[in-house]
Amino acid sequence: MVSDRTRIPQPSMWDNSRFVSVVACIVAIVVILVGGHLYGRYLASKDLGGRDNVIEQLRTEAQQHKRNVDQKSAQLTQLQAKFDKLQAQLEQIMPSKDTYSILPNQSLVVADGRITVGLVGSPSNESVLLYINGKQQVAAAGQVIPAGDPAANCRIAVQSFDMFKAVLNASCARAKSQ
Repeated sequence: MVSDRTRIPQPSMWDNSRFVSVVACIVAIVVILVGGHLYGRYLASKDLGGRDNVIEQLRTEAQQHKRNVDQKSAQLTQLQAKFDKLQAQLEQIMPSKDTYSILPNQSLVVADGRITVGLVGSPSNESVLLYINGKQQVAAAGQVIPAGDPAANCRIAVQSFDMFKAVLNASCARAKSQ
């Protein structure tokens, strides 16, 4: 028997092209991942810089708008105060139809001259003392007092009062014939 002593060469790890291809792919994937990560961080930092500028600009605009709103609010308050003052002055000059503001110890001829009404003294907390066509009447807010000729159907309504005045409504309507 003859034996063949030829050695079969064992393939080395580096000789195998398949192994080299796998290692090269792994290295390429790692390089792509690291490069993509670094590029992503670069883009994110670039976007953050722009975002910070936009945020600062929006803060500045918001502060400016708040100042404008505060100024407009102050102007509105001033205009409302002027309006209320002018409304009160107009009400004194031209009161609502048949509505009269009477000061203490003042008398007025109202309802087309049919009724004379006066406020005796200052109003108290609950009532006013009125002088209506020669008769004294105690009245509370909201109370309606018949006055004058019954045929004329005249009424005095106490709308409100405070320490300095009473607001009355005087009206007359002809009674209906039967």
